[in-house]
Amino acid sequence: MTGGLQTIVYPVRDLEAAKRVYTALFGAPHTDQPYYVGYAAGEQQIGLDPNGHRSGLTGPVGYWPVDDVEASRQQLLGVGATDVQTPHDVGGGLLLAVLADADGNQVGLMQRPA
Repeated sequence: MTGGLQTIVYPVRDLEAAKRVYTALFGAPHTDQPYYVGYAAGEQQIGLDPNGHRSGLTGPVGYWPVDDVEASRQQLLGVGATDVQTPHDVGGGLLLAVLADADGNQVGLMQRPA
């Protein structure tokens, strides 16, 4: 269903304060926008989302790459997961969804554009 974990997104309330911390850790971001700041840490992508708390994220979310975000979402819903964020395009055809397990732990799904 998925490859290895590739992206971790942190919801942040103060984007500028968070950028100072993560820039000290990872160096300059590769993406620096008011809606998202992204860093590369080797093969790992680290993101800061200033809208994450408002959209239901309760902490860092690992996004797992899948071939079909909707099919994977339906499979997880079928075994008891619940929706936090339904699939949505965050730009350039990149589709993201967030679900929660029975304990409220959040898991992200990511479908890259074809």
